[in-house]
Amino acid sequence: MPLLMVLAMARWNSDYDKVLIANVESDLRIAEQYLGQLQSNSARTLQGLADSARLADLLEADATILDRFLTEQQEALDLDFLYLLQGDALTQAKAKWPVIHSAAAGFMSSEIDILSSEDLQSRSPELAARARIDLIDTEAAAPADRTVEDRGMVVHTAAPLRGPRANGVLVGGLLLNRNLDFIDTINALVYLHGQSDVSRQGTATLFLEDTRVSTNVRLFEDVRALGTRVSAAVRGAVLTEGTTWLDRAFVVNDWYISGYLPLTDSFGKRVGMLYVGFLEAPYQSAKRAAYWTVFGAFVLVIALSIPLFLWLAKGIFAPLEQMTRTMGRVKRGDLTARNGTSGRSDEIGQVATHLDTLLDQVQERDRRLRNWAGELNARVEERTSELKIANAKLEETFRQLVMSEKLASIGEITAGVAHEINNPVAVIQGNVDVMRMTLGAQADPVKTELDLIDNQVMRIGAIVGKLLQFARPSEFGTFAESVDMAAVVQDCLVLVDHVISKQEIRVLTQLDPAPLTRIDPGELQQVIINIMINASQAMDGHGTLAISLCAEDRNGRPGAALRIADTGAGIPADRIDKIFDPFFTTKRGEGTGLGLSISQTLIQRAGGRITVRNRRARGAEFLIWLPMATADQDFEAAQVRII
Repeated sequence: MPLLMVLAMARWNSDYDKVLIANVESDLRIAEQYLGQLQSNSARTLQGLADSARLADLLEADATILDRFLTEQQEALDLDFLYLLQGDALTQAKAKWPVIHSAAAGFMSSEIDILSSEDLQSRSPELAARARIDLIDTEAAAPADRTVEDRGMVVHTAAPLRGPRANGVLVGGLLLNRNLDFIDTINALVYLHGQSDVSRQGTATLFLEDTRVSTNVRLFEDVRALGTRVSAAVRGAVLTEGTTWLDRAFVVNDWYISGYLPLTDSFGKRVGMLYVGFLEAPYQSAKRAAYWTVFGAFVLVIALSIPLFLWLAKGIFAPLEQMTRTMGRVKRGDLTARNGTSGRSDEIGQVATHLDTLLDQVQERDRRLRNWAGELNARVEERTSELKIANAKLEETFRQLVMSEKLASIGEITAGVAHEINNPVAVIQGNVDVMRMTLGAQADPVKTELDLIDNQVMRIGAIVGKLLQFARPSEFGTFAESVDMAAVVQDCLVLVDHVISKQEIRVLTQLDPAPLTRIDPGELQQVIINIMINASQAMDGHGTLAISLCAEDRNGRPGAALRIADTGAGIPADRIDKIFDPFFTTKRGEGTGLGLSISQTLIQRAGGRITVRNRRARGAEFLIWLPMATADQDFEAAQVRII
């Protein structure tokens, strides 16, 4: 019992500490989300101002009026600085700040940046003075050769001016040094958002590197710990290694359950930390109180149990030990062992007598069982052979039922998914048409993009049709036409560029003149994209994707042959014959195993062939061969369209 109590208390202590760490991790996420929301709101607000008609009108007005307008908007938006960059000034700023470079490219951006004292002074002497904080010697902090922190941590936001005559970037900033409203809001969100958390004595801090520039941690009762520094251990883990600190830590003058999150600027450099934590002392007191309560209860139970146990043991253990010896003899095969008469009429005596009666019955039944054993053995052997045959049939039937049920489920799911996709696709197409009608002639600059949306919506519709055809193939026909495979390959390369460009994959193409083939373009595109994506995944992030097209005859029939080869690991020899089987996949938990099976069905339905082989050097090569389209086929297709 003492060992059980120690183990239970150790487990409880560990779980209790995990709960505290989970709480501070949750608090840190709330603070992080608030900081991210502050950046997002700043970017959206500044972009709204940049897009306003008032600002567009003032761009043509006198510079004094524009400066007065920006000053008014700075106060209205609660920013510490707001200015407009154009011409050479914009060119210089683009080279210095990534947020301005991004805005100049047409994208609003908001990041945390560190501005030097000179940068702040150029904006406002008052801003530079507010950012200046004297450093205070702090216990356990890393040595520092500075006595003053005069840099400013700023929410740096830039938004592009949009419009036919607009050319410039609107830049705004919010200084976080000594920004007590910002840090007190975080503290209120984290520690005062629920009645159950009112008792937690929590703090929040914003660090510029390892220096507190905004905090509600107190040095004294009414003095905030601005200028104090974090411990060297926390600095090394968070700023140097880039990890999130979730543990107890010494904060200025006491121990706190703490969370430190590294903050990066627009250059991707770790420049500071966001901290939340609550005082550890109340929880340590609660744990000590719980330890003493459990220990006191344990001592009380032991004190009451020992006399009662000794009294009961005298009348219980002796007859129980006799029954244990009897059962030991029976276990060793002596079925004649008995307890005998103990002269007791209580419950234990009744149990001993009943056990002897049971042993008599067991001995008799053992005799009968031995007689039946021979007969049963013969029957068991006969039944076993019959069950083996029946079990084999049952397993085969079960496998067939599983495959049938899986195919039926896939059909039902495919039909349902295809139906659900049609609704958002219709909304997309409708909104694109509304954009064209609303913009009129102004839609010409984005005509290419709108046409691309139309094409891809049509492609989605085609894919949905193929999904429905897969689910209910008897309800749909084919829409084959004469296709230039080279053009389809070029389209596919554009569509998979987002996959290939993220990896170190070189694409080599050799598209020689080849005859037109007859197939549904969407089906051919689906097959080629499927193979290209499989090839990029097989190369594991780097390699060469070689695509070649040429004219090739097969069995006396002219046609076009498309080869897609990669430099991946290839296909294992024991699996290459199963690669086109339904539901066969080498990517467990990622694919359905239907991609290549459907691709083979589409190519064979068009009269072609699709094969795969391992290359001699490295990787795998897929060959798609389709016969040349004939004039008779084109005439029949035209008649089908007319009907």
